Amino acid sequence: MRSSSMLTWARPAMIALVAFSLLTGIAGGLMRAGVPVIGWLPANWVLPAASLHAALMVCGFLGTVIGIERAVALHAPWAFLAPLASALGGVCLMSGLASLGVLMMVLASVVFVLVNVFIVGRQTALHTCLLLVSALIWLLGNVRFAHHGLANGTLLAWLGFLVLTIAAERLEMTRLMRVRSWSRPLLGVCLALLLAGIVLAEWQDQAALLLWGLGLVALSGWLISFDIARHTIKAEGLSRYMAACLLLGYVWLGVSGLCWVGMSMGLATRDAALHALGLGFIVSMVMGHAPVILPAVARIKLHFDARFYLPLALLHASVLWRLLAGHNNATWLALGSTLNAVAIAAFALTVVSAAWSWRQRHP
Repeated sequence: MRSSSMLTWARPAMIALVAFSLLTGIAGGLMRAGVPVIGWLPANWVLPAASLHAALMVCGFLGTVIGIERAVALHAPWAFLAPLASALGGVCLMSGLASLGVLMMVLASVVFVLVNVFIVGRQTALHTCLLLVSALIWLLGNVRFAHHGLANGTLLAWLGFLVLTIAAERLEMTRLMRVRSWSRPLLGVCLALLLAGIVLAEWQDQAALLLWGLGLVALSGWLISFDIARHTIKAEGLSRYMAACLLLGYVWLGVSGLCWVGMSMGLATRDAALHALGLGFIVSMVMGHAPVILPAVARIKLHFDARFYLPLALLHASVLWRLLAGHNNATWLALGSTLNAVAIAAFALTVVSAAWSWRQRHP
């Protein structure tokens, strides 16, 4: 009875904390792209939202969501300390308590590493070991954040945490299909390039960007070649939708890698590198997995239909607009960024309407 009452208030509280980091992170991203949203935020939130956009999105939002998913998988109450700490860390960063916010992020990643250690102990497999590596990379990113701020090394570690997490989850799905014996060694080469770039960023920035970019391109090719989405795109319903999200995301992953390589050569491709990866790849993965993860983790059941394709199409069209039309044009960049935010908002509304539709069909 006590645990049931705790869940009753804990679930809405966690949703509110996740939404806080997401909304403030989006607002910060819009401001960085030149969209005039300052009047929509309290005055003391403007600077931290814009300057800490990456921390809010990667740690406060995505780190918390992944932490919740892993805590549910472990079935251990203490594991929820990780997402709680990362969510509160986002609130601290926005409240002017930067030092406390960074400390909470480090604490979140330490607990998250322990969670993954326990998961590997229960199920020792290649994908669970890779999830543990991704957790360690998140910890490295948060330690770098504490010492170096938002340097390239911090960003590579944070993004590496997300990329390796997704790669591990897709690797798990390859168990459902036959793959060639040399696919695993090829994946090892891709991951070695990514990890070398993340580690090297502490000393050799340009070389790190080059290796990281090459790793993303290689991983994109591996996923397109060996992921089960190549087969499920021919299916119907939710399976086809998920495959579309995945395959489109893999294309953007390769585009991002090329842009990171361009950065290592001194080209002005930073915005494209970050947002082809953050929006085109990672948000597309979120859209693809949400209809499966929300029922399992948050107990929110969704009625899937064609409405989910609208925010997906808007997301990828807006990323394409932002990268092409907005590359040398501040006005088009601001418009593309606005459409990115609209796509995320449209997806949130789609999830809400799909949950309502399910309840109507299953009173």
